[in-house]
Amino acid sequence: MTCFRPCIDLHQGMVKQIVGGSLRDEGAGPRENFVSDRPSSWFAEKFRSDHVTGGHVIKLGPGNDEAAREALAAWPGGLQIGGGITAENAAHWLDAGASHVIVTSTLFDPAGKFLSENLDALVKAVGVDKLVIDLSCRRKSAGWTVAMNRWQTLTDLDVTAATLDRLAPYCAEFLIHAADVEGLCGGIDAHLVALLGDWGKIPITYAGGAASIGDVLLVEDASQGNVDITVGSALDIFGGKGLAYNDLVTWNRRNVRAAGCGWWTQE
Repeated sequence: MTCFRPCIDLHQGMVKQIVGGSLRDEGAGPRENFVSDRPSSWFAEKFRSDHVTGGHVIKLGPGNDEAAREALAAWPGGLQIGGGITAENAAHWLDAGASHVIVTSTLFDPAGKFLSENLDALVKAVGVDKLVIDLSCRRKSAGWTVAMNRWQTLTDLDVTAATLDRLAPYCAEFLIHAADVEGLCGGIDAHLVALLGDWGKIPITYAGGAASIGDVLLVEDASQGNVDITVGSALDIFGGKGLAYNDLVTWNRRNVRAAGCGWWTQE
């Protein structure tokens, strides 16, 4: 069963929702859909009180460590952490309260070449069961290519069933943002979701473009219930108008009763 997983995206120390494809190292700042006046801990506490597990905190660039620690401290063991994770600092973030660490850029050299030795080092540092591989990607003519460095740099790794098979023994889950539709609230990438659902061998969370409950239903249908969904800019707690957070909490509880959402636990 497809379930809703929460997210806390951090940029410049604040909880934000941004258009994923607008992130740049230089020039004008990213396009912001929402900037919260609440701390990251407020969102973490809300997710904890509603028993909405399996979510993640993503640090988009520098200046976010303190806000990330505040979120993790508000719910120890309840959220994953991504953004700047390496074999050297991964254990630190687990000690700070993360349930898992999420990695992308550290798996590649600056030009985007995959480095299997870096993945081996991460597994050695924290173990397979604490590692989430982020294969966030951009659409190309022949499919999807993993993008690193805040989705600015294309890598030599494509999102295919063969890639998922290759990497699955090294992680507990996959997280996949469709960067080209991230933050646009213009609909999901249903073809990507279908590819992920057809594979469906370990937990996968998809993010990008969800604008309505219809998009959540589409993810469930296209993935055969094998892919979970994160909703950001369309969610009312992030200033959106397309989806009500409380409706998604109810959605998860319905799926628990239907024997889905195996990661969902009530304290």
